[in-house]
Amino acid sequence: MPSSPRHRSSYRSPRRTWLLSGATGVVVGLSVGAIVALSGVVLPGGIAHADDSSAVTVKASDQDADIANAPAPDLAVTISQTRGLVSQGLTISWTGGKKSELPSTITGGADFLQIAQCWGDDPKSSTPAPDRTTCQYGGFSSPGASRDNYLGSIDDVAPQDMDYTVPSTNFAVPTYTSIPFRAVTGETVASVKDGVHDETVDVNQNPFFTKYTTNEVKWIGSGDNGTGSAKFEVQTALQAPGLGCGAPVTAADGSKSGRACWLVIIPRGEKDPGSAGIDQSGLFYDTWKHRIAVKLTFNPLGVNCPFGAAERPIAGSELVAAAVASWQPALCNAAGGSVYSISTGADTDAALAANGTAVAPLALTSLPLSAEASGGVDNLTYAPVALGGLSIGFAVDRVPSTVEGTPQSVIDSAGLPFTSLKLTPRLVAKLLTNSYIDSLPTGADRSHVGYKSPEDQGKNARNLTRDPDFLAVNDPEWQHMNVISPSVADLLEPQGRSDAATQLWNYVLSDPAAVAFLNGEPDDWGMIVNPWSSTNDEVVQAVSKNKDSKGLVLPRDSFPKTDPIDQKATDNGGEVNLVTWRPYVNDLDTGAYLTLRGDGQTLGQWNPTAATPKYDKAVRSLPGEQSVLGLTDTSSAARYQVVSAELQNPAGEFVAPTIDSLTAAAAAMTAAPAQPQVYTFDPKSEAAKAAPTAYPLAMPIYAAVNRTMNDPALRADYAAFIRYAATNGQTPGDTLGQLPKGYAPIPSGWEAQALVAADTIESGRLPVPPVPEAPNAAVAPAGSALTPAQVQAGVAVVRPAGGVSAPAPAAIISAPETVVGATGAVAAPLLGPATPADPVGGPISAAVPASLLAGFGAAFAVPFLSRIRRRS
Repeated sequence: MPSSPRHRSSYRSPRRTWLLSGATGVVVGLSVGAIVALSGVVLPGGIAHADDSSAVTVKASDQDADIANAPAPDLAVTISQTRGLVSQGLTISWTGGKKSELPSTITGGADFLQIAQCWGDDPKSSTPAPDRTTCQYGGFSSPGASRDNYLGSIDDVAPQDMDYTVPSTNFAVPTYTSIPFRAVTGETVASVKDGVHDETVDVNQNPFFTKYTTNEVKWIGSGDNGTGSAKFEVQTALQAPGLGCGAPVTAADGSKSGRACWLVIIPRGEKDPGSAGIDQSGLFYDTWKHRIAVKLTFNPLGVNCPFGAAERPIAGSELVAAAVASWQPALCNAAGGSVYSISTGADTDAALAANGTAVAPLALTSLPLSAEASGGVDNLTYAPVALGGLSIGFAVDRVPSTVEGTPQSVIDSAGLPFTSLKLTPRLVAKLLTNSYIDSLPTGADRSHVGYKSPEDQGKNARNLTRDPDFLAVNDPEWQHMNVISPSVADLLEPQGRSDAATQLWNYVLSDPAAVAFLNGEPDDWGMIVNPWSSTNDEVVQAVSKNKDSKGLVLPRDSFPKTDPIDQKATDNGGEVNLVTWRPYVNDLDTGAYLTLRGDGQTLGQWNPTAATPKYDKAVRSLPGEQSVLGLTDTSSAARYQVVSAELQNPAGEFVAPTIDSLTAAAAAMTAAPAQPQVYTFDPKSEAAKAAPTAYPLAMPIYAAVNRTMNDPALRADYAAFIRYAATNGQTPGDTLGQLPKGYAPIPSGWEAQALVAADTIESGRLPVPPVPEAPNAAVAPAGSALTPAQVQAGVAVVRPAGGVSAPAPAAIISAPETVVGATGAVAAPLLGPATPADPVGGPISAAVPASLLAGFGAAFAVPFLSRIRRRS
């Protein structure tokens, strides 16, 4: 309801800021741990998806009872998803705003929006509405974005805020208003108690949230036309225990749901009542009454599987982790279902463990087992279960240059996010090799990359956005930017080994310009590779002054930080090496999460007063100030709503990951020379060069098991996992059991291969061609192999008797024993059903589905594998 007119003073005194309590560490720990522990589905980050039905648009005019005095009366806000939420990102877009002004040290800005997450309902409201005391807000304690303020007079306080106010007692003690935080746990953090200001309590930095853990957005701006878009991090009880969103709630009938929460958008005008600008809390009633709120529902946290279900380990590729998390409830709640516990790690290690006959986890991998790892024999049966890939995500907000000649339209765009960024293989090579100046410690000797001084910085750019090579292929607006940060001079890279790393290096090596750069040749503008990361022995020997030094061997399954650069310790700071300066992240999922938060993992301030002096963690950059590049996967990018870079593919086109571009890449994949069951996108292949719409970092994920593993019950459960993943698990959607956003459904030929693989794994036997049902169909003699011509002619094959339950594809191709090692032979171009967005390329566009069957069948004829000596 509108408040009565009151005189207001613009006086506002500084607030005290207190050190974080020990309990804060617990919250931070929960936040980090949750990245690994979560299960659920994801959201699109540039990835198209069929089911966006829970998107909601709300208008200020529908919720604001005082719309005549609203700062943005025409505001309409769209939230990309409101149901089935987990820890993830949302896209929030709007129209009807006003051109925004950036915040400063004394004001929060003007005509902008704030976003917060709240857990409780307002008991005083006649209609469902959020309770402001339950909102995670104020963590940054900045002007216009705190929970408390000093005011010039009691007249500055709305009647609805009086319970949270201590009136001034004399001119030296101004009126103080503070909105408490009530946690879902029942605890309350309040600095006003019984009309007294408790100065020992900081409501903004408390045991439930701090500037390091809060997900609030204190400023997000609109462009000239009043429109805008923001990414918002949704937190569950694992990241925000004070909110409790998604905590399991059991209904009377025994069904479980996740605790619901609120998403709140707070529009701010040009000034707060009685103030010269925006400097008061968005939770104060005169501002809060204009908020827009939307109810959010969550998937219940935890794995909802029956007690006593068999636990089956699966291990390997992180690329399929989100899909497995979604499939798990459907798998374990089926009759006789099992719990599939995934452990992500090196694909090769998982495949090697599964290659023997001893009991081992089902392996998840994208590349075939190498001869070096397997000892020369690959005994695995490969079943394609997912189609995803790698993504290079970015969160870069505009920082216009102040030099003369910068267009006014560019200056006016300050703080707004870029939504397009293009990369070539050579640019990716520069990011992976610490060749940009700012990717190296500021106080160290950087002369090996041409840097001498601030006045003579050499020919290597400070970061990606200042590289003429980058500016040559991107929007001309980038030329007017002045983005400075180490986190746009390299990528947030995961530690450890993976097939994904191998494929990224393969992408880089497919481009002659990138290969030449890595070999030590300057690019067209004189930039050179960091010599410590060169593939040229002589270049590395020159910088190391060691004639025995060797160049970087590529491709490889990791991202080494090879430069031994060292910033010496001083009285003002400790020693800094490359890993201290630009640390690894735990995994690809974390890369997307940090990119969403604007956390480039930059080095914080030196803290000499710590028990052990150290560099503190830097506070994440908020929307309007973000500059982060992160390596992630397509499912994590979609889950956290991270915008993905467009990569130049072998056909010369710049393509972002979408369902169509992943599917087009699948149609251009070719069989691995040494393992015809496995297909990959080979950027050097003719098929890839003929696929202009294909995303070049698309990757299949295979479930791989040795059919002679000596545990039939375990093999049967692995077969059940494969059958579900390849069929019902390919239905796109936000519901548990469906295919999360960030994946494309696998082509029909892949599904056929997977079902036959499941039969083979369960039975332990190879399919035998029987007499076909069709009287005029060609028949292959029992036990014989089918040729490509027979496949095209439609020779029928069904699986052998023995209890297997899934239908086999129309044809299986057998081949001699699969011995790992390059043969130089080209896979036969077998025709099969076309997939959507196949590139135009003659028979290549139709080759993949049936030739995948051919490849898979090649392993079926491996005779007496159990008698071959294996490495375990």
